[in-house]
Amino acid sequence: MRKAQKQQAEDFIKVLGEAHDEIRKAIEKKNISAAMSLLADCQDGAIALGNLIESSEGEDFPTTALLETYCEQVYRLYEDLEKGLPIGAGKAYKGLRRQLFKIDSSVKNEIRVRTEAVFLPYKASMWDSLESVWKAADEDPDCDAYVIPIPYYDKNPDGSFRELHYEGGEYPKDVPVVWYEDYDFETRRPDMIFIHNPYDDCNIVTSVHPFFYSKNLKTFTEKLVYIPYFILGEIDPENREELKAIEKFCLVPGVAYADEVIVQSEDMRQAYINVLTEFMSGQGRSRGYWERKILGLGSPKVDKVLNTRKEELEIPEEWMKVIRKPDGSWKKIIFYNTTVTALLQYNEQYLVKMRDVFRIFYEMRDEVVLLWRPHPLFGATIESMRPQLGEEYKRIVEAYRKECWGIYDDTSDMDRAVCLSDGYYGDWSSVMHLCQKVGIPIMTQNAYLIDCIPEERE
Repeated sequence: MRKAQKQQAEDFIKVLGEAHDEIRKAIEKKNISAAMSLLADCQDGAIALGNLIESSEGEDFPTTALLETYCEQVYRLYEDLEKGLPIGAGKAYKGLRRQLFKIDSSVKNEIRVRTEAVFLPYKASMWDSLESVWKAADEDPDCDAYVIPIPYYDKNPDGSFRELHYEGGEYPKDVPVVWYEDYDFETRRPDMIFIHNPYDDCNIVTSVHPFFYSKNLKTFTEKLVYIPYFILGEIDPENREELKAIEKFCLVPGVAYADEVIVQSEDMRQAYINVLTEFMSGQGRSRGYWERKILGLGSPKVDKVLNTRKEELEIPEEWMKVIRKPDGSWKKIIFYNTTVTALLQYNEQYLVKMRDVFRIFYEMRDEVVLLWRPHPLFGATIESMRPQLGEEYKRIVEAYRKECWGIYDDTSDMDRAVCLSDGYYGDWSSVMHLCQKVGIPIMTQNAYLIDCIPEERE
């Protein structure tokens, strides 16, 4: 039984107990019609309580039998009053109270509270930010966990919605997904809702469907939990310059409306608290409020990669044709990551850099495989914010894929790419920080350096 339902059952019992007090008083005052009316109400209340318990626990649940005995007792008392038989008020009251005590004890001790947890990913490639939490909930015998991929829109340059996307068919086979229109939030009111998109209407490239904005979801649950889909570089929480760099991640609707925010480390927790305390003090939010709300429990993204074994990965055969050398051994695999932020910063120069990177790795193709994985929103960002780059970018992608000397990964499984890779090359990003967390060597690119691979960073 859900927590709210059990509370409703306990409230029913409380009301019945109050009715018993009034029945005793009515009998003492010889107001038989009032006593009979109250007994009829008790009968109706007990039936409603029985229906509530049967709907969640089944008709053979022990409390149901106790309620049937109670109803029989109420009916006998009603009949005796109707016949005008002498009834002792105290004796009638004690009999009703004794049976109600058994019912109350059964509800409190025999009905187990079940938690209903809902997970609302929007892009399948970001599912790893929720997966380990979902698995723990799914394995809990007292928890019903639902994965409900939600739709999202690309945005036009003026901020209006463009195409609607739904990626429910791209999740791992062991993840049962629920169609978002089949879950009634108003009726079910889940105990917990987990999200990884904090932006609501503030993202200029995409937007989840407005129903799933954190502001609206908060009205359907007692606990809205936000877990970032990204990993940030660790910072000194007392360094004001470094704090300023993460303000945009802290001051978002999802953080404001969530009841809990789970971040990657204790230092990051302190950083969030410092930023939020400074910017939200005028809204009556004390430091203590943010200290209770922000939890540094770690990122599920790291859990996912660390718990994935390379030999367990499903690797497409077309990838293996590029990865294997003629003798059967593997080439070194370099994860090449191109980000939205760098594209918007460097514009045409960024595409020049990409072509140069491909030229260099093509020359090393006998020993090294480039696994290029553009940011999932790379194409949508070009269409929305840099449409003049669209045709050139399409030509780059088509040429890279046609030549088949490297891997083009636009799948939803980012963790597979990380687990396969021997090194990271590309922009500063959350993927880079994830690679650092799991011990993969990092190299960063500079869009203005052509025909040059920078030195490895520690």
